[in-house]
Amino acid sequence: MIIAAVVVVAAAAGIFLFSGSPAPALNYVTADAGKVSIPLADVNDGKAHYYKYKAGDRSVSFFLLKSRDGSVRAALDACDVCYKSLKGYRQEGNFMVCNNCNQKFESNLINVVKGGCNPAPLTRTVANGQVVLHERELIDGRRYFPNNS
Repeated sequence: MIIAAVVVVAAAAGIFLFSGSPAPALNYVTADAGKVSIPLADVNDGKAHYYKYKAGDRSVSFFLLKSRDGSVRAALDACDVCYKSLKGYRQEGNFMVCNNCNQKFESNLINVVKGGCNPAPLTRTVANGQVVLHERELIDGRRYFPNNS
């Protein structure tokens, strides 16, 4: 009887803790001459694409997506409020949702609205079929990923 109760509680805890969106696939990137370049064709589908950059002793996670207005958006997979949880964001339709506090952020406003629980924006440009990020911003983004290697 006790064993059955433990199994039921463990199963319920597993469902509660691990339900929701599966972990996104991460693509590891490197910099060349202070720039990180990602093919625009890789992010043209309206879905969030997740990347990691190794900045010294830490991995910095970020995502790119093309929002409904046609702009490519780039942000750290962290925010000023919930970054210590290291949970990041998931995509639900046209929204990015904080995996820690469940606040929703319209994709069109990423890089526009800053601070609080909004995804921490990254400066990006699109040139010659590439989305280009500044390596320095990714290095500075290490503060959002404490004890993360």
